[in-house]
Amino acid sequence: MNDDRCRLYLITPPRLDDVAAFAAELEAALGAGDVACLQLRLKDASDDVVLTTAAALLPLCHAHDVALIINDRPDLAIQASADGVHVGQDDTPYHDAREALGPDRIVGVTCHDNRHLAMAAGEAGADYVAFGAFFHTATKVPKSHAEMDLLEWWATFFTVPCVAIGGITLENAATVVKAGADFIAVSGGVWSYPGGAAEAVWEFNTLIDDAMTARTITD
Repeated sequence: MNDDRCRLYLITPPRLDDVAAFAAELEAALGAGDVACLQLRLKDASDDVVLTTAAALLPLCHAHDVALIINDRPDLAIQASADGVHVGQDDTPYHDAREALGPDRIVGVTCHDNRHLAMAAGEAGADYVAFGAFFHTATKVPKSHAEMDLLEWWATFFTVPCVAIGGITLENAATVVKAGADFIAVSGGVWSYPGGAAEAVWEFNTLIDDAMTARTITD
């Protein structure tokens, strides 16, 4: 696989009432096409629920060479033996998260639409920076709206991977891929897809391949 290819970054729904059913859906989705990682982001869930859910999903992720990332909580990432953590600007500071997880696990940082925050995170050693929201999203209330030129700027001047997030669907994903995103973070665009999550993952990978061809020609 081309290391420069944009990849799919899945985010769980904010609530999982039936973990076993979701695990089955996830397994089908991961078998349908390339996925880089899965972020476990459960809104208002207890620590026990997060850890129990992570324990159910981690073996499925690793069976498909997919990293499991815990949202916000380095301590839970460690307890869950997850592959990393994603922290926001109002969560655990990057340096504290890195100190807790060590040098070998993933630490990604939300940077909204702020170039300074992204440069600071990249210089500090973040494994990726996340920009968004690029489109309207019903998953969470975004704190910022990012424009495509942010991805173009980052791809031109920096080597730290960037994740595009916020309302990404099959209808608009090609735009962020062509603009230079290294990963596209998708939640509802996969789990709420009418044809099912597995079909959505296949469709997203087809779209990424087509968009990468256009990006290469443009470059």
